[in-house]
Amino acid sequence: MQRVFVTGAAGFIGSTLVDRLLADGLAVVGWDNFSTGQERFLAGARQQPGFNLVRGDNLDLPALTAAMHGCDFVFHLAANADVRFGTEQPRKDVEQNTLATFNVLEAMRANGIRRLAFSSTGSTYGETSVIPTPEDAPFPIQTSLYGASKVAGESLISAYGEGFGFEGYIFRFVSILGERYTHGHVFDFYQQLTEHPAWLRVLGDGSQRKSYLYVQDCIDSMLHVVRLATAAQAKHHIQIYNLGTPEYVQVNDSIRFICGALGLQPELRYTGGDRGWIGDNPFIFLDTRKIQAAGWKPKLTIEQGIVRTLRWLEANRWVYDHRG
Repeated sequence: MQRVFVTGAAGFIGSTLVDRLLADGLAVVGWDNFSTGQERFLAGARQQPGFNLVRGDNLDLPALTAAMHGCDFVFHLAANADVRFGTEQPRKDVEQNTLATFNVLEAMRANGIRRLAFSSTGSTYGETSVIPTPEDAPFPIQTSLYGASKVAGESLISAYGEGFGFEGYIFRFVSILGERYTHGHVFDFYQQLTEHPAWLRVLGDGSQRKSYLYVQDCIDSMLHVVRLATAAQAKHHIQIYNLGTPEYVQVNDSIRFICGALGLQPELRYTGGDRGWIGDNPFIFLDTRKIQAAGWKPKLTIEQGIVRTLRWLEANRWVYDHRG
């Protein structure tokens, strides 16, 4: 990698990746439509001579193709990641996740770029019966539009690997936590506890089991794999890696970590049921032996990641105003 193109560059994970790439001495073109990305997240990057920010949308193929000119690697991180509201705006997942990925691939093809990394999701496994879930687990019926749109994106990347010789790295994330985090359960719980510290509304029954990964560990793992260049030797030029920690927690555990850090003992008001919304898989736990065998392990536990996220939110209350 010498000149890297990052979609979703102003987002939580994207801006963190941009900072790391620049710190490694690489030139970076950041691409974002700022639908959810934050200008402040790129304040440091914009002071660096190796960074160029281009405001644009993945659905604008001519502009995307022009912005990508001269790059040799693409990190495609831009997506609609709000699983909870997928059924309210089904077109959003198809356009921002699937069609956007097609446009990224076409822009790469037009520019002669053959290497990319793609942020997929553990939601692609649906409600699998194989726990912990390895990369080669069979795909069951999809339970979220987000997961389905990401499966479609993965399939397009695989087809471009076969048809055009693209070298692709597909990363299936658990939920990511850490600095610049702007949506998810820690975000929601902290907002509630700020507004009414005596009680907390919890979607579902609190028994949902989830795994989480600290954002810097996530960036470490992606860069580690990309530098290994294992996809170049793979049969179809594609490598898939689960990214997560070798542990999971219940929602109730997360509540305990958050309330303990805040010194609160709120009344918990559960909405009931084994999930909070359509597509909320009650048990997500990925098998991460493949990435660990490649020489990477997370540095932070889930509890440490949750507490760091909370402390960042406490110090950056402005994100709540910007999220509306």
